[in-house]
Amino acid sequence: MNSAPVPDASDAPVVVTVVGIGADGWGGLTDASRDVLRAAGVVVGGPRQLALLPPECVGERVPWPSPLRPAVPGLVAAHRDRGLAVLASGDPLFHGIGRTLVDVLGADAVRVLPHPSSVSYACARLGWAVEDTVVVTVVGRPTARLAAALHDGRRVLVLSAGSATPAEVAALLRARGFGPSRLRVLEQLGGARERSREGTADTWDGVSEGAASEGAGAGAGAGSGASGPVDPLNVVAVDCRRAPDALRLGAVPGLPDAAYEHDGQLTKRHVRAATLAALAPAPGELLWDVGGGSGSIAVEWLRTHPSCRAVSVERDPERAARIARNADALGVPGLDVVTGAAPAALDGLPTPDAVFVGGGLTAPGLLDACWAALPEGGRLVANTVTLESEALLADWYRRHGGELVRLAVAHAVPVGGFTGWRQAMPVTQWSAVRGPHAVGDGRGAGAGAGVAAGAGGGDRAAGAAVGEGTGGGATP
Repeated sequence: MNSAPVPDASDAPVVVTVVGIGADGWGGLTDASRDVLRAAGVVVGGPRQLALLPPECVGERVPWPSPLRPAVPGLVAAHRDRGLAVLASGDPLFHGIGRTLVDVLGADAVRVLPHPSSVSYACARLGWAVEDTVVVTVVGRPTARLAAALHDGRRVLVLSAGSATPAEVAALLRARGFGPSRLRVLEQLGGARERSREGTADTWDGVSEGAASEGAGAGAGAGSGASGPVDPLNVVAVDCRRAPDALRLGAVPGLPDAAYEHDGQLTKRHVRAATLAALAPAPGELLWDVGGGSGSIAVEWLRTHPSCRAVSVERDPERAARIARNADALGVPGLDVVTGAAPAALDGLPTPDAVFVGGGLTAPGLLDACWAALPEGGRLVANTVTLESEALLADWYRRHGGELVRLAVAHAVPVGGFTGWRQAMPVTQWSAVRGPHAVGDGRGAGAGAGVAAGAGGGDRAAGAAVGEGTGGGATP
């Protein structure tokens, strides 16, 4: 895919200097950072950061508006000739404003003077190796993201959104079977008011803003000395411990079927693992999951890497809502769920790197629309359990090559006093990689253009009786 051109350094002088600042305020800054802030005609930052500046910083103080990102070009244009500095918390390029400024202005226009991040401080206090610590931010993001990082024995740092975050983290841990996990809340790291408190998710009493002092003391660890409400500036450290009876979720595709809420429209775990292997997700890539069913393919695509993206297209509103719930429960709330019938519902979606078709294969124009939407090198994988759709996939295999395989899974079950095999319905899977596009093939004009008449037709409804429907290969 095309990427934005990198500005030439000679044409892009530094427009803004971003200064990282910690809870230790002015006293914790380097001389270089202090010099920038003294000389700045305008300093932009959050109210908390701006309040840390001494009177000797005489520049105009401008708080960030909300929403922040759309305001960046206007703020920069208004103040760039006055000596513009931006205050950021800790390391500006670690989940900070520095990334937004670089995205908008280009790397050559932004100078960054970092301060130790809250992660560095937290790991120093805990004796954790930074490189072995998982970091999840819930600042401006759902707490549900944490679920994808939960594995027995892992150490996780949660960058909090505020005073309520520790209680929300504890509640999520309990709900996901990690109630025995040890929690330590580190407040005002690096500042004069630094303190900590600890407990377990099972016993955490909901200490948050406005809580009584005795409530905070009950959750505090020995020697922590913490009391009163949790400071909004905090990091939550989690030593993950899975409860003995909790469902084990691995780090690779093929999660247990019991991990999903479903109505039978679920690509079963062995077929799901084979399907994700054929889709071959890579960091930053986008999947279309067409005929989402329970959303399992899209969910496990997203779990392979935090930067992966996915759109699940499902025509049934009840199933679409279920997909969103499964995404939240399994730690990928960023899944974009589109309620509508394909191929019409594909119009206007961003270009995919891979497409999975789990239902509605015989809907007129569906495969054509998915194939046309792929860039060169994009992958298409389609599963079916019906003879009609199998014939269609055989024809596409003849015309476009790729791989056509049949996946058969049998489970051992009691047969009287003995044990025998129970065969699930075999799944036919076609996978292929898109070659170069011919001139005038219509790519980019809208994936569903000209084929909306076929939306919702074909084997999508008929297949529901045999476990295909909108879930795609659901019964095997």
